[in-house]
Amino acid sequence: MATKPKTSTKASAIKEEEVSKVRFKTLVINDVKYKTLLTEKFKNREKWEEPNLKKILSQIPGTVIKVYVEEGQKVKEGDLMMVLEAMKMKNKIYFPIDGTVKKIYVTENEKVPKKHLMVELK
Repeated sequence: MATKPKTSTKASAIKEEEVSKVRFKTLVINDVKYKTLLTEKFKNREKWEEPNLKKILSQIPGTVIKVYVEEGQKVKEGDLMMVLEAMKMKNKIYFPIDGTVKKIYVTENEKVPKKHLMVELK
C-alpha cells in the first residue's frame, strides 16, 4: 500500500501567506471585469489620449528645412506644410485636414524632438 507523502504544515502556511500578499488590480473593459497584476512599467507608461488633428506633431525627431505656410493662411487636406530632414532624408509633411493656420511653433533650421507641436489649425 502506497502512502501519501507528508506535507509540511509550515510549508503550506508559507504558500498561503504568499498568496494572500498578492495584490490584484481589477480592469473593466467593455463591462467585463478582469483581475490582473500590473507591472511598474505599465503603471508609469505614457497615457493614451485621443489625437487632435488640429494640432500637428512631429512623428520623428529632425530639423525643419523649409516651412511653406504662414499664420492665417487657409490650407486644404494634402497641401504641403513643411520639409523635415531626419536621418539624411527630406520628409515632406502634408496637412491632414482642411483649416486655417492658427500658429506655427517652429522655424526653419530648428531641431525638433519627437511629438513636438509644430503647427496648430483653427
